[in-house]
Amino acid sequence: MRVTAVLARSGRGRVYLPLRRDPGVKHVTGTINDMPYRGEVETIDGNGLGLVLGPAWRRDCGLDAGDRVVAVLSPEGPQRGSLAADFEVALSSSPAAAACWDGLAQFYRKAYLRYIDATTRSPDLRVARIAEVVALLEAGVKERPKG
Repeated sequence: MRVTAVLARSGRGRVYLPLRRDPGVKHVTGTINDMPYRGEVETIDGNGLGLVLGPAWRRDCGLDAGDRVVAVLSPEGPQRGSLAADFEVALSSSPAAAACWDGLAQFYRKAYLRYIDATTRSPDLRVARIAEVVALLEAGVKERPKG
């Protein structure tokens, strides 16, 4: 997704990049004016979507509200279209689990995938782990309990 926009200031004083359309994901990565960026799509002042640009990030690249920028963004982390077929089917069968998955940061997604993929030599264990992960996601659990 490529966005050209003028940075704005929210009612709370935060500087953000307004988005004209929903990117369909919560976490994005890419560049803004060729500077690396990683962040979360947020509702700004209750009336639109945007990417908040923190003061330290802006200081390092010299941007502020009113500056025109070009952002090149893509979804962060593993997306549902690139998952193993068995896990994708399990997620698709549970709207609650799928919604939770879509809202997870890549760190949590990758941890769940490592847990499932560690079962390559035991198909029965893989099925059980997929069921366990779907149940955790349905309950809104971001991270599998250790132990």
